[in-house]
Amino acid sequence: MALEPVFGPQAVNLTEFEAKALLMKNGIQAPRGIIVTAIPDKIELRFPLALKVSDASILHKSDVGGVRAGIVGIYDLLEEFSIMQKRFPGSQFLLEEMAPKGVEFIVGATRDQVFGPVLMLGSGGIYTELYHDVAFRKLPIEKADAVDMIREIKSGIFCRGFRSQTIDCGSVVDLLMKASAMVLSEKLGIESMDLNPVIVSSNGAVVADAKISVNRRK
Repeated sequence: MALEPVFGPQAVNLTEFEAKALLMKNGIQAPRGIIVTAIPDKIELRFPLALKVSDASILHKSDVGGVRAGIVGIYDLLEEFSIMQKRFPGSQFLLEEMAPKGVEFIVGATRDQVFGPVLMLGSGGIYTELYHDVAFRKLPIEKADAVDMIREIKSGIFCRGFRSQTIDCGSVVDLLMKASAMVLSEKLGIESMDLNPVIVSSNGAVVADAKISVNRRK
């Protein structure tokens, strides 16, 4: 269940690359990536890689064939890039390292017409819309609120260990607090945020996909 954004008159969508750069600038982890229009001679990224069309007007890239994941080598990359160029002529592309495996969460934020800025945490990935397993809080939040949000959703069981898999839920608390601060920052002017999936392992939380809209007048 993604939050429905309430856009201001000057709200614009960032590209995924811009959104992740903004997250990383504010202390939230995302995979390393570069924007390309052609495959460079030297790629300073570690395989496996993901290749995505970079266009702020395309919000659901996988729905239109704009994502190729698990690219294992240069010949595979060249082939996938050729296919992507034909599908999206004249576009730029995001080439980035694959996020690590782990438990998938979604973190979202928007400005509700009644409650004001609201933060959401839920079970993420492809099952977000199916399970509707979410917790909400009005911003600002304290660390205790972030901990309670994790406890309220089913995926929170992994914080206590489930089927020999334990994840670093402290990193989820940290991400929720940083996302809260970003949304409340007048300087950033964030209208909505959709981080899905956020992949959490024993090594921390990494945002694998990000959609952010900002008000350029702020």
